Amino acid sequence: MSSVLYDAPGPRAKRRNVILTVVFVALMALLAWWLWRALDSKNQLEWKLWKPFFTSEAWTTYLLPGLANTLKAMAFSIVIALPLGALFGIARLSDHRWVRIPAGAVVEFFRAIPVLLLMLFANEVFARSTDVTTEDRQLYAVVTGLVLYNASVLAEVVRAGILALPKGQTEAAQAIGLRKGQTMSTILLPQAVTVMLPAIVSQLVVIVKDTALGGVMIGFTELLSGRATLAAVYANVIQSFVVVAIIYIVLNFIITSFASWLEQRLRRGKKSTGAVLPAAAVGGTTATGGEGGGLPGLGTYVDKQDT
Repeated sequence: MSSVLYDAPGPRAKRRNVILTVVFVALMALLAWWLWRALDSKNQLEWKLWKPFFTSEAWTTYLLPGLANTLKAMAFSIVIALPLGALFGIARLSDHRWVRIPAGAVVEFFRAIPVLLLMLFANEVFARSTDVTTEDRQLYAVVTGLVLYNASVLAEVVRAGILALPKGQTEAAQAIGLRKGQTMSTILLPQAVTVMLPAIVSQLVVIVKDTALGGVMIGFTELLSGRATLAAVYANVIQSFVVVAIIYIVLNFIITSFASWLEQRLRRGKKSTGAVLPAAAVGGTTATGGEGGGLPGLGTYVDKQDT
């Protein structure tokens, strides 16, 4: 079926798509066969290397504690970064220069610094100025770096989402006497959420993956560092990488699936359910002056359409 954005393929296009699909599947099968042969030649497919993942010790001792810390750092970062990013994104749209310029400077500053550098700097600050334990300090450093970087990115997402709305929305709100704060909270932000949601979800996935930087550089015990300890004990480096990669894929798939469900729910909630009623149903006043106290002029409009 053709639409404004998509033309249904014709016979030649269908044949071409079938050929490309067959070629792609053949290449993927060839790649899988080569990978299988390469691993088998190095004895990486032996059962003893995969067996630890089917026992409870590998999970309860190494993987699950690391996954718990990953989820903890992710949750703290998301809960703090989302409202902070929204606040700075709205501040960048302020009419007041003393609000707009400092907010823009903060966003551009932290958006330009690598998140790893922010984690390292935060770790040193907490180590030299606080008395928290090493484990808590590492968690605080990871969360601080993720919040500062991702809040600045989300601020730009929020600003772009609001600016993407038609100007008529703001003008209509001003016409009925709403203040800018009321316009932003009741008119613009609710509509911009569905526009911003895909970009926000992409940034949340980045947060999940960037928690691994804390394990590599500052010793934070997360999923990837737990994998390293497990691989050192069982000597199954490739196998542990495969299992951890699958865990990350499942985790991010859950996040994106929930976001897709939420986006569809929001879009369904914004669909109009109103129906166009004839003048007789609402008792509209006709051009000749009929009975009823309906909407003025509705009967005139219907009469003109009928003629």
